[in-house]
Amino acid sequence: MFKNYIFFLLCCVSFLSIAESSGEELAMTPIKVSEHCYYVLGEAGAASSANEGFMSNAGFVVTDAGVVVLDTLGTPVLAHRLVAEIRKITDKPIRRVIVTHYHADHIYGLQVFKDMGVEIWANTLGQEYLNSEAAQKLLQERREALFPWVDDKTRLVAADKWISGDTKFEMGGLHFELRHVGPAHAPDDTVMFVKEDGVLYAGDIIFIGRVPFVGEADSRSWLVAIDKLLEFNPKYIITGHGPASHTPVKDLVFTRDYLKYLRKVMGKAVADFVPFDEAYDKADWSQYSAMPAFDAANRDNAYDTYLLMERESLK
Repeated sequence: MFKNYIFFLLCCVSFLSIAESSGEELAMTPIKVSEHCYYVLGEAGAASSANEGFMSNAGFVVTDAGVVVLDTLGTPVLAHRLVAEIRKITDKPIRRVIVTHYHADHIYGLQVFKDMGVEIWANTLGQEYLNSEAAQKLLQERREALFPWVDDKTRLVAADKWISGDTKFEMGGLHFELRHVGPAHAPDDTVMFVKEDGVLYAGDIIFIGRVPFVGEADSRSWLVAIDKLLEFNPKYIITGHGPASHTPVKDLVFTRDYLKYLRKVMGKAVADFVPFDEAYDKADWSQYSAMPAFDAANRDNAYDTYLLMERESLK
């Protein structure tokens, strides 16, 4: 406990030093969704120096025995601030971090919690990304694009406990269920359900208020994963991006329909032997073009889906 307290003070000093160098303090306010469940809301766009990489969400659950954190944001500086915000709400020890998936905007803060001695859990398929050349390349790119928020001291951190499937645990009288729903947005996609509060932390399976990042995801399996979320019958869904949903079934529709539209348009282009650029230019994107992250994500989403539909057509 004393070790965590000393580290917390050091975190505050580190964060304040960077904040002073930027001339202003980063805005981060925990939002309470239920009796025990909170999250912090990142901005809607892509990661940039302007938003300091704060474009994803992180959550935490306060139990009588300690705090469970879900994801750690996209920079160590943001993770320091997350710790500070948790400390404003509770002095209970931070005992566990659950990783929804090993993507940069959710894991670059892991080192802060690791250095505090907090146990990190993740699905074992995250090791593939963690050990990949792509992960190292992206880290180097973000050291340049997001400096000083990501720098040479930023490192990739492995889980202390790799989970191969679904699991449950109890802490402070609350019951948690971790379910592997990937491959979808990522191979290791994991969601966390807090039974007593009816809150589902869904990671990047659901995007609200912005165009999803699809990348090289298996969108067919992703659609199956969305159906799995309905099995929890949650009261609230906290997503990896965008505000929490108080109307889960309705908000599940947006991500599902976007994926279906990508597959429909790009699938038809592949079937008709239409080149990607021509197919993209002819497609009607009007229902998505005004949304945040459209310019940053949509063309890449469509291209990766085009390649996916080609692969599916050969099976």
